[in-house]
Amino acid sequence: MTARGIVSWRDKIPPQFGRAMLEYFPFDPGYTNLNHGSYGSLPLPVMEACRVLDSEAESSPDRWMKFTYTPRLINVRQRIAALIGAKTDECVLVPNASHAISTVLRNIEWQKDDVIVAFKTTYNSVERTAQYISDTTPHPAVSTVALTFPASSAKVLAQFRDHLRRLPRKDGQKIVAIIDSIASLPALLLPWKEMVQICKEESVLSLIDAAHSIGQEINLDLNKADPDFWTSNCHKWLYAKRSCAVLYVPFRNQHIIKSTFPTSQEYISPSKRNGPNFVEQFEWTATIDFVPYFSVVTALDFRQWLGGEEKINAYCRRIALQGTKRLAQILGTSATALDPSGEMTLNMTNVQLPLPPSLGPASVVSGKLKKKLLLERNIFATVFFLEGMGWWTRCSAQVWTEVGDFEKLGKALVEVCSEIVKEMQVDEAKLKSKL
Repeated sequence: MTARGIVSWRDKIPPQFGRAMLEYFPFDPGYTNLNHGSYGSLPLPVMEACRVLDSEAESSPDRWMKFTYTPRLINVRQRIAALIGAKTDECVLVPNASHAISTVLRNIEWQKDDVIVAFKTTYNSVERTAQYISDTTPHPAVSTVALTFPASSAKVLAQFRDHLRRLPRKDGQKIVAIIDSIASLPALLLPWKEMVQICKEESVLSLIDAAHSIGQEINLDLNKADPDFWTSNCHKWLYAKRSCAVLYVPFRNQHIIKSTFPTSQEYISPSKRNGPNFVEQFEWTATIDFVPYFSVVTALDFRQWLGGEEKINAYCRRIALQGTKRLAQILGTSATALDPSGEMTLNMTNVQLPLPPSLGPASVVSGKLKKKLLLERNIFATVFFLEGMGWWTRCSAQVWTEVGDFEKLGKALVEVCSEIVKEMQVDEAKLKSKL
């Protein structure tokens, strides 16, 4: 019970997964959300906890900043470390996974013969960061692995190992591999733990972009997997408030992260340090809103109240597979062309769209798809073009999702794709008439 006698969600029995769960999320009643993976979705109990935290912070900003936030930040790091199988002082909080990866890459002391290995599926801002590092002195090279489809864990591992072994090697050279745990577009679970081991065998540093992992991938056990660097967004699948991410750096590599971004007031020149200065720097990088970081505690409590990680993800996985199959039936396309065995699929799925690959500029087609789905029909799942494989939609299954949501999306996409084909044909005819 709360102080006002209102029954708290903690004292209630959670509803069955499916539409009954919408009671605990602040969505527009007419909106069908199949795009949770992009930005996350904030549960009402976590939103209310954030309001309380906001009020507390604003009631005495000095007390909040000077005395309140530090012990709470330690508590959050303890809770996250326990969830991902790491030590507390190997985990720090940052705004998002892109921020974490940029921090790592900008701290490495690059030489001209060094190499950054990325993938065609690497998240766009991460790939751009790697290119920026390459574009600046001393210009380390970027070497890209082009995954082939249909994919399988065995094929990915073989291609990755072969790519690393084909790289020219020189004495003192550093090679850093940026590896998705779960690629974003297309959504595929990569065998990242095995890829970490390949990196060790090939003397390559592993930087894991696990933006979609925490809250979706169970049994992470980072101390056993032992990547060199690992980061995941807590505001996606874990239900924390945007934006919040964890950066894991094992003790052996913390000396590499010489400075936060921006540089913290706790920075000490490496030559003058008497011990680790990693955690202290990340405790204060500038004046920020700490509420998203603290929301992790209520998010974890809420997930435990729902039944825990295994129950949540078992439901999401089942609905993702059933819904994807039904969506593909409605569209008359494939849900298995990228991942025939299903071994690389968790709670995000890929379904091919009935659109010609050569329909027109991808940016134009993508813009039309987004507008027609989101603004005209109040439903959305990510849409994307995959070179050599055509147009796809990526759907996210969550605790409020039912197969009927995939059916609704399917009916909308049938209409939308037909409209776009006609519009693009008209546009092409107008263009030819002007030539």
